[in-house]
Amino acid sequence: MTQPAPALNPLAQAANEILAKETPVLLSLLSARGKAFYFPAKGILAQGAEAKQKATVANATIGIATDEKGPMYLDVVHQSFAGLAPKDLYDYAPSYGKPELRTAWAKKQRDETPSLGQHPTSNPVVTNALTHGLSVIGDLFLDAGDDVLITDLHWENYDLGWGTRLGANLHQIPLFDTKLTGFNQEAFVQALATFKGKKLVVALNFPNNPSGYSPTKAEAGAIVNALIAAAAAGTKLLVVCDDAYYGMFFAPEVETESLFGKLAQAHENLLAVKIDGATKEQFVWGLRVGFITYGVKNGTPAAYTALEQKTAGIIRSTISNVSHPGQSIVLKAITSPDFRKQQAEKVAILRRRYEITRQEVTKAAYADAWDIYPFNSGYFMCVRVKGTTAEAARQKLLERGVGAIALGHADLRIAFSCVTEDKLPAVFAAAADAVRAARG
Repeated sequence: MTQPAPALNPLAQAANEILAKETPVLLSLLSARGKAFYFPAKGILAQGAEAKQKATVANATIGIATDEKGPMYLDVVHQSFAGLAPKDLYDYAPSYGKPELRTAWAKKQRDETPSLGQHPTSNPVVTNALTHGLSVIGDLFLDAGDDVLITDLHWENYDLGWGTRLGANLHQIPLFDTKLTGFNQEAFVQALATFKGKKLVVALNFPNNPSGYSPTKAEAGAIVNALIAAAAAGTKLLVVCDDAYYGMFFAPEVETESLFGKLAQAHENLLAVKIDGATKEQFVWGLRVGFITYGVKNGTPAAYTALEQKTAGIIRSTISNVSHPGQSIVLKAITSPDFRKQQAEKVAILRRRYEITRQEVTKAAYADAWDIYPFNSGYFMCVRVKGTTAEAARQKLLERGVGAIALGHADLRIAFSCVTEDKLPAVFAAAADAVRAARG
């Protein structure tokens, strides 16, 4: 006998009613799980936050140990955190994220995205870096069988998280045109047309992993216009801007703004989501601090609050909250007057590695070994090996002491981000030799 679906929590129902009134398309985009989720407004965390403000005699709410100075800590631990106060390290952070960090990151996003103007967005919600951000978005918006449009060159965690774990259908289109000159706009437009009038999740990862490609300014405009046209034709779109490698732009023709800026105000049928973080931007891969931000043309404070509550509810139910020390370190960094200067110095090093990579991989002597996918940004570049498989070439390359990643049948990814300038020529010489050896 089929059991009736459990009744929604009143807090979930209240958030759904806000979305139905303010932005009904957003409610229709949510998965069944997303509709059911809420943040426990009178739960332990909420009551603890209230006690922090009003409990002046004693706060006996949250499960931490304190003394007269604040949270207890061991000196052997605290010596690793010079310059940070115990309250910014050892106490639990809110499920939404550290408030000061959310505010600072929102300002950073707006400063870097002039096209956003004064259009309102949600306040960023802190995630355990970008993998977790994509997972949370999947939980909120993807039911089994829902359709996702993604490029053929994409990060494997999309398959694992959205496909294997949640059962979504990932439809791949070629990232590049057949001549490998740039973004395949024709395939993109045709794919959007096949989902006319339906719900569709579109993943845009620029700079792209694994190819290291970002659209030119003209291509970026065409992508936005195609999505607006699809929304105007009745497709209900969730467009995820995976900006993991934001800021790593090396070629002058590249669009250096996130597409989120224009998409966040594009159409009532299009909810834009920006997933970004400190991981690559601040060169702090191990701190695991990322963000989810929402934007829609008719977004209201009430609608954004409802989405933030559901997002924080997912986080509360899975990891409770993101590392407080990581958040405090990121906040301290992005509010430092030296942040931009130091960041630019590191990006300049990567730009020089990109330039040497381009010089080496395009040598005529290697033309028999591979075709080159366009690349202009990020950490990586990819070649399509000739006459053998990528895995066979990878194995031969390992014999020569060089590691690379084989993807699919013939694509070999090389991360120039982690190879010093002096070693790059030898890497590509070894790669060409490995392809030839694998061919026999």
